[in-house]
Amino acid sequence: MDNWMIVTKLIVLIYIAIHCVRTDITSIPWVVLAILLYFIINITKHIIKKNTFTVFLLVLSMTISTLSYIYVNHLFSLLFPIAIVEMASNFIEKKIAIFILSLIPILYLNEQIQPIYGLVAIFSFMIFSISYSTADKLIRNEIQIDTMRKSLQKLTKNINENTEYIRQSEYTFKLEERNRISQEIHDKIGHSLTGALYQMEAAKRLMVTDTLKATELLQNAINISKDGIENIRLTLKNMKPPTEQVGIHRMKLLIDEFNSKQQIKSVLTFEGNLDIITPIQWKIIHENVTEALTNTMKYSHATLVSVDMKILNKMIRVEVKDNGAGTDLIKKGLGIIGMEERTASVNGKIIVDSTHGFSVTTLLPIGS
Repeated sequence: MDNWMIVTKLIVLIYIAIHCVRTDITSIPWVVLAILLYFIINITKHIIKKNTFTVFLLVLSMTISTLSYIYVNHLFSLLFPIAIVEMASNFIEKKIAIFILSLIPILYLNEQIQPIYGLVAIFSFMIFSISYSTADKLIRNEIQIDTMRKSLQKLTKNINENTEYIRQSEYTFKLEERNRISQEIHDKIGHSLTGALYQMEAAKRLMVTDTLKATELLQNAINISKDGIENIRLTLKNMKPPTEQVGIHRMKLLIDEFNSKQQIKSVLTFEGNLDIITPIQWKIIHENVTEALTNTMKYSHATLVSVDMKILNKMIRVEVKDNGAGTDLIKKGLGIIGMEERTASVNGKIIVDSTHGFSVTTLLPIGS
């Protein structure tokens, strides 16, 4: 705001100087002196921005303007509205009151200066209003930016804390799982193998003296070993997650990762018995969906993309469809060709459609 008021004062001073040079050459030294004094006072006011000192300099500036108006040239009265606006803005909040106050001196000026004074008063008030509004907006924007910065810092801190909590939780879960497996191996498999070892040691000692008893002990050791092997098999089976859980959770992870990195919203839906999807089919589905999402991101200009999985009677159907502009002519690039080759390796088929948006459908026969 200060810069705009300085420019306004300079414009008025230049106008006064030009007018005095044209009309009264003899008063030029006094005009120059008055302008210099006024200029120095106002520059000092804008350099030293202390409220009490600023008010004092404003009063001094108005005094210089008044003396110059009385003793040098009547045009120095044109500096009154600028000084009044600046002074009144420190004490009065209503802008209309400031404008009316700046017009009061016009009642005491001669008729020749009144029109020019009115224009300067209006011009000064407009500059003040614009500058004040701009400064107020800047202050509000700075406050808003500061608030957003604090919120961002808080969110970042929460994210870091949550990330650390998740990391610690995962580590704790791994430790608990390792402890559980270790305990299970010790309690079941370890005891079985230890029992079998004792039976075989006893059979070894009785091999010469009591063959029948040794044979019985060896059979017991064999049975105990079989039970131990079965326990190992069951333990490993319980540790390994079902194929369908690995597949669908990996797909959910892919969609979540896509949503976090792109502006395009993606939605995953699935229906039917996922147990029948084989690991190789899951691999093909995952790679095809990844390629389709990449193409959507690059070319579609879409805002929404859906991934829909349906397990039908004889076929697995996976459709990736976006709401983009589509295309009249479908050109099969390396991405679509790669999808077709992967799908054909298990006797499947790819269908590409651009009627409404763009969609890529993967069809895989059940049991392939």
